[in-house]
Amino acid sequence: MNNRSTTADIIITSTNGVSALVCAVAAFLVFNLNLHKLVVYRLALYQVLASLAFAAVEVFQIVFVNYNDAPAVYDNVCVAIGWMVIYTRWVKLVFTSWVTFHLFCFAVLHRNLKKFEVMYVVTSLLVPIPIASVPLITNTYGVNRLGICFYFAVNDTHGVGTIEKFSLWYVPVMVILLALSIAMIVMVIALARRLCWRSSYKPITEGDTFWTALKQILPLTAFPILFFVFMIPSFVSNIFQSVSPATYSMSLSYTTLCISLWSMSSGVTLITHIYMVKCFETKKRRKLRDNNIQYLNPQC
Repeated sequence: MNNRSTTADIIITSTNGVSALVCAVAAFLVFNLNLHKLVVYRLALYQVLASLAFAAVEVFQIVFVNYNDAPAVYDNVCVAIGWMVIYTRWVKLVFTSWVTFHLFCFAVLHRNLKKFEVMYVVTSLLVPIPIASVPLITNTYGVNRLGICFYFAVNDTHGVGTIEKFSLWYVPVMVILLALSIAMIVMVIALARRLCWRSSYKPITEGDTFWTALKQILPLTAFPILFFVFMIPSFVSNIFQSVSPATYSMSLSYTTLCISLWSMSSGVTLITHIYMVKCFETKKRRKLRDNNIQYLNPQC
């Protein structure tokens, strides 16, 4: 075992290990309860599977680094790990953008674009490939200052890795954060106005088609919200890292932890939603059964 094992490694590895387990449980529940037949749960499932892949790559990276005694082997594997880290991050990023677009079309344009599901998946898997391959072509994947595989190689004497770090991750994340923030604000306003308008003309009931569709699509709103919650602190940490190089180690660890928690929260959110839905269905069936018993056995 090398000298790089730190408390930060243990925390990040544990977080990603739990994240992978939680996402695996969430995916199992979706299939076991046949929820994958509904497009909303399939979209949530894709997000969870992307989180599972990212968490697995992160765990493998840190464990491999700490227990590797063959630098010649590590240098080659490190490039593959670096590529996978960036690829899985971008898969989550692209799919989160598509989920927000899907919600925006429903809330603002009154369109349910479930027919675009295949496009969401294919583009989320293909778009990150050329992005993650740029450092591969320029040979800037390598061991960074903390000894983990990423863009910013130690031998980055010409600053190419730094340029790629900002152009292929930090700047796109900032732009996407801004775009999704605007989209979410517009969605909230549009939904509020539509609900107020509908309720002023007629009460919203369980059989209302819009209300039913809204309840079905609500689980997806968690994913862009989670993106804001965890990526904004991560982005602020990156700014501190750029301004104060002395905070590099702490900032990178904090950024990695935020992204790991982003993955874990996706699985937790889906499991919580499934549990709440099943509890509601159980209570509804129990109430219906009690009503039937009361109807068949009226009390005098």
